[in-house]
Amino acid sequence: MSDTLGSYRESGFAGELGPGRNPAVLVVDIVAAYLVDGSPLRAPVEAAVEAAAQLVSVARSAGVPVVFTRVSYQPGGTDGGLFTTKIPALTVFEEGSELGEFPVDPRPIAGETVVTKQYASAFFGTSLAATLTARGIDTLYICGLTTSGCIRASATDALQHGFRPLVVADACGDREPGMHESNLLDLQAKYADVIDLAQAIGQFGSSSG
Repeated sequence: MSDTLGSYRESGFAGELGPGRNPAVLVVDIVAAYLVDGSPLRAPVEAAVEAAAQLVSVARSAGVPVVFTRVSYQPGGTDGGLFTTKIPALTVFEEGSELGEFPVDPRPIAGETVVTKQYASAFFGTSLAATLTARGIDTLYICGLTTSGCIRASATDALQHGFRPLVVADACGDREPGMHESNLLDLQAKYADVIDLAQAIGQFGSSSG
């Protein structure tokens, strides 16, 4: 992987964005559907969820805002368009399904923003960019599920909306380790800074305020 990234750098890719002055944590789709046995979306992501919970806890203590996303569809998935046609398993997120609920940790607390979405990106068709802009946020520490899907899409759109995406690798999970690693590499090469949990926590104090 390092050799591949080296070839990107030789070609002028993989620059460093670094954190800005006013960060937030974006917790993408950490919900029961990925954690409950019997769910069609079940994935081996427990370690990533634990790391995300730690990231959220430290962020709150540091006064860094935390924003959560979740997926919800109308009965029948009519507002899912072609996405639910491509991935029929997304019907687990129809309104009223317990699989769309947040786990015990991490989960939103009073006053935290929860963005409801229908597609992979946390930005597509939502008010997220406006909410972040209104609060002066310039940096997003991104964690959650899954790396090759909603994390990748959200990080790419964050960059395109003018926010610095810092993807916290060990606080993101996927059903396939190879997909996790290859998407992190591509994000680092083109769209985001990929950092680990310790780096993210260490940056909170220097980048907030």
